[in-house]
Amino acid sequence: MLLGGCGSTDAPARGSPSGTGGAANQDGGATATGGATATGDAGAAVSRAEQAAATDPLCTAITPFYFQIGDVHGMLVGDSEGGSRFTASTDMEIASASKWLFGAYIVERFQHDLSAIDDKAMTMRSGYTSLVYAACVTSKSVQACFDAANNSTYTAKNDGFFFYNGGHFQKYAIDLGMGAFGNTELTNELKSLLGQEVPFKSPQLAGGASASADGYAMFLRKILSGGLAIHDHLGENAVCTLPGSCATAASSPAAPEAWHYSYGHWIEDDPMNGDGTFSSPGYYGFYPWIDASKRYYGIVARYSLATTAYVESARCGRVIRDAFFGR
Repeated sequence: MLLGGCGSTDAPARGSPSGTGGAANQDGGATATGGATATGDAGAAVSRAEQAAATDPLCTAITPFYFQIGDVHGMLVGDSEGGSRFTASTDMEIASASKWLFGAYIVERFQHDLSAIDDKAMTMRSGYTSLVYAACVTSKSVQACFDAANNSTYTAKNDGFFFYNGGHFQKYAIDLGMGAFGNTELTNELKSLLGQEVPFKSPQLAGGASASADGYAMFLRKILSGGLAIHDHLGENAVCTLPGSCATAASSPAAPEAWHYSYGHWIEDDPMNGDGTFSSPGYYGFYPWIDASKRYYGIVARYSLATTAYVESARCGRVIRDAFFGR
C-alpha cells in the first residue's frame, strides 16, 4: 500500500482549501488544475509545516531527513529532522526523481513541436519493461546499460500499457542519439537545455542522477517561473496507471493510488485523497513535488535502502504539504 486507498474513479480530487482542486478520471486524462494556497499568514503556514515534519508519526518514522518548501522566489521553510545527516546541501542519489529531469529535457527539446515526442516512451507504454537498475551500475554508456543483462528486452504484451520501468527512457535516449553518452555527456546534455548541472552517477535516464535538495529546488523553481517549457505541460497527455481501474495499466509502484503519469512525473490525483500535486518520488526516498497551482514546490530529501523508502517519504511529504496549506 502506498499512500492510501482508492475509491470510485469519477469522484473529484481534493484540491485547495476552497475545494477547487483538479479532478480526474482514471480512464481519461488528468486535469490537475487545483489552486491550493497556504491558508492564513505565511508565518502560520511555516509553523504548521515545521510542526508536522517534527511531530507527525509519518515523518518521525523516517528520520533522519531534510525537508523544504518554497516558491518561485526561494525557500520559505526548510529544516533537518532527526539530526544533521541530511541538509539542504547533502548530495545523494535521487533515483526516479531523475525521471522529471529527463521529462523536462524532452519537453524543452521538442517544445516547438510536442507531437514529435514519443508519448509511449515518456508515459511508460513502449514495451521496454525489463531494465534492472543494478545491472547498469558499472555501465559506461547509455547503450551499454541497455545491453546489460535483459535490459533491452521488448515485451509485446506490455506495449501500449502503463508499466513503470526505466527501459522506456533508456531506449528513447538511444533513439535520440544518446547511446554513446556516459555520465559526463549525459550531465552536459541535460544541462544544455535545463540550464543547470545535475550530475549523473550512472548512465540511466530514469534513475542515474544525483542532487542535493537545494540543487533540485533550483530545477523546481525554474519550472514554477516558466523558465522551462514543461511548466505549461505538467500533467499533459497523462495516462492511467492503476491496474484494474482501466484497461491500459499493467504495473505501478503507486498502487493502490489511482494516480496518472505524464512526461517523467506523476499526478497525485487519486479520487479519494489526491490533491493534483505533480511529483517524482525516488526509490531511496528523495521526494520532490510541485503543487497543482504551480505556486509552491517541496522536497523530502533522504537516502535509505529500505524497499519502501519512496512510499514513506511521499507519505511524510504529503503530511507536511497538507499542514503548510492548512488542510
